[in-house]
Amino acid sequence: MECLEYRGTLGNIRTFLRAMVFVFLFKMSYGAIRYSIQEEIKPGTFVGNIAGDLGIQPKTLLDRRFRMVSADKSELFQVNEKDGALLVSGRIDREELCQENPDCYINLKAVIEDPLEIHHVAIEIVDVNDHSPNFADRQRRLEIPESTVPGTRFQLAGAHDPDVGINALRSYKISRNEHFELKVEDRSENNKIPVLVLLKPLDRERTAVHELLLTALDGGNPPLSGLVNISIVVLDINDNVPVFDQQKYSVSLQENLPIGTVIIKVNATDLDFGDNGVVEYSFGETVRGRGSELFELDRNSGEIRVKGLIDFEEKRSYEIHVQATDNGPVPLSGHCDIFVRVEDVNDNQPEIEVTFLLNSIPEDAKLGTVVALIGVTDKDSGLNGQVTCTLEEDFPFELKPSSQSNFYSVVTNAYLDRETVPEYVIKIMARDLGSPALLTSESVTILVTDVNDNRPTFSENPYTMYLAENNVPGVSIFSVSAVDSDENENAQVSYVIGKGLNNTKLASFLNVNPENGNIYALKSFDFEREKTFQFQVVAKDSGTPSLSSNVTVNMFILDQNDNAPVILSPVNSNGSTEFVEEFPRNVIAGHLVTKVRAFDPDIGYNGWLSFSLLQVTDPTLFGLERYTGQIRTLRPFMESDKAEHKLVVLVKDNGNVSLSATATVIIRATESKEAFAVSDVKSAVKNEKENSVTFYLIISLGSVSVLFFISIIILTVMQCSKPRDYSSKYSRDSNYVDTSGNGTLCHSIQYRSGEKRYMLVGPRMSIGSTIVPNSNGNTLVVSEHSGRTCGANLSLHRLQQKDMI
Repeated sequence: MECLEYRGTLGNIRTFLRAMVFVFLFKMSYGAIRYSIQEEIKPGTFVGNIAGDLGIQPKTLLDRRFRMVSADKSELFQVNEKDGALLVSGRIDREELCQENPDCYINLKAVIEDPLEIHHVAIEIVDVNDHSPNFADRQRRLEIPESTVPGTRFQLAGAHDPDVGINALRSYKISRNEHFELKVEDRSENNKIPVLVLLKPLDRERTAVHELLLTALDGGNPPLSGLVNISIVVLDINDNVPVFDQQKYSVSLQENLPIGTVIIKVNATDLDFGDNGVVEYSFGETVRGRGSELFELDRNSGEIRVKGLIDFEEKRSYEIHVQATDNGPVPLSGHCDIFVRVEDVNDNQPEIEVTFLLNSIPEDAKLGTVVALIGVTDKDSGLNGQVTCTLEEDFPFELKPSSQSNFYSVVTNAYLDRETVPEYVIKIMARDLGSPALLTSESVTILVTDVNDNRPTFSENPYTMYLAENNVPGVSIFSVSAVDSDENENAQVSYVIGKGLNNTKLASFLNVNPENGNIYALKSFDFEREKTFQFQVVAKDSGTPSLSSNVTVNMFILDQNDNAPVILSPVNSNGSTEFVEEFPRNVIAGHLVTKVRAFDPDIGYNGWLSFSLLQVTDPTLFGLERYTGQIRTLRPFMESDKAEHKLVVLVKDNGNVSLSATATVIIRATESKEAFAVSDVKSAVKNEKENSVTFYLIISLGSVSVLFFISIIILTVMQCSKPRDYSSKYSRDSNYVDTSGNGTLCHSIQYRSGEKRYMLVGPRMSIGSTIVPNSNGNTLVVSEHSGRTCGANLSLHRLQQKDMI
């Protein structure tokens, strides 16, 4: 544009000078005045001195009302009324006024009214090169198939230049290229058509668009030009095969990738255009079976995704054949191969296989005995497939590796004891070396079989049993029990009676059930004859060889109230308990008339006797002391009292069911001399009898005392042999009180059971007897805090201190 403005400025200057110097004024035969000016001169430019050319004085112009008249162009010029100069008053464009006519004139009329004159004025508008050639479009597109043969002509739209003459369009030229040349066809002087001629074949894949610059030139000086860009688009034909970026792809992926994961994206390029260059992807025919199940291919993007579970242990590599096909009328295809390498991850737990197992093992098995053979495997590879094997601690077993890899033997490393642990559940743990490590475990059960290594064990040792006398023969009196820690026949216990004290054979009066240990008495025991004895029970199992153990049973016979009191004195020589007692009438109150003596072989309350009068002639004259059996006078004799009195004395024990005996005493009151004589005779006889009775009583009491001391010695030995402390079970009572000299209540024995203390009381003859806590017939229960209750209770009875003998 700057070039065009520069050129226009130069033209205007030339036009102005030419108008000023070369104004052609001539008159024609018809009297017209002609001027010639260039277009586009500036307003005010002098065209000519029309007043002078018409021969009119300039000063008369106004008076004669001189004016220029034109149908439509009068505004382009004006006359200076002072000097009669014709001046340009508007923009003059030849192309606008005359279009493309080669001759361009503006016809004006000069009118003078006084007198009236009309003169014709013709002003020639001379063209200047003020327009460059112009194309209708600044950009042109031309489509040519790449299969077009050389020599083909392509007509282009020409340029238009409004200027005429030498300034009009004169030629075309095209930018340099190797495929096209430009030829110009002259249709007329001002109509020149450019034509492109193809020189060599086009290849869209090499150059899809050829950009050419077409220039139109006019004949001005300097010439003006117009430009148009011509884009020659080479139309595609399907002449190219899709080509992959690589012929061979390699990809590594880990196993167990999530479904849908993109593992690779292949790309194929088709140099063709449009549908001919649109590529679709697919698996080749060689991808069948497992490969097509594991992978899927996006037909548009070329992305290959995981479709199924990829397992390294199943297959470690895959080869995938992919083809790319365009959408041309005759599709063309390209191919590539994808090599997929699967990398291992630690996704498989070790596997434990027990190839050999001893279901049971004897408890006396030697150290190092093999109980199981195991093998461990891991499907993973590398460190993921290396496995270490261990056992749980605190078991008498250990793992020993074998010569073969990943094989172990389970052996004993300590002695077994079925009675302690009869069964082992061994947990075998296998751990790989992956990261993170995976662990698996397998449990095997091993039973420990029994051997006869345990003797029967009794629940107590020794046993102490108490049996009431007068038991029924053949009835179970006691039971022992032994257990054997072994099992089955090794634990089947049978019982037999062993030897008694001093190797006494007891089979004649004792028997034991060999199956359950129940002990049966084959006879009825009598406390007064046998108070205690000791025997052994042997328990043996059924193992081979058999093992046995024995236990001592201490048996105590308990007293029953099975003996009635026996009257010892007074007794007649014929054995009758009725006798006559004489005494003087002059005795005072409280005089001892006689004394009834009695004996009960039972002990405790069963042998504790009391006396009472069952029948008396005069209850006011005689009285009987309850516990001594002494008959005393209650008052002096009077003259009115009878001389003979009969007293029936009832002697009974204190058993639950009391037993009794009676004695009849006939008392005769005599005068003093007679009474003394009789008394001397009777006294001699009586003393003789009493001495005999006393002798036998002393022998009985001595025998009972010896048996008692023997029992005490046996009990002491038994207590010392026990691990437990039985020192407090039997203890002498420090509060022992002998309240009479007749042996009716002469001693007591205390023993402890639980939180209670028991005191046994009885006559002196029973001091060697033993009373069981379960028998309360002869027992006083003493509270723990009242250690001296026995003496208090005994003192309440007020036993007479005198010897009944």
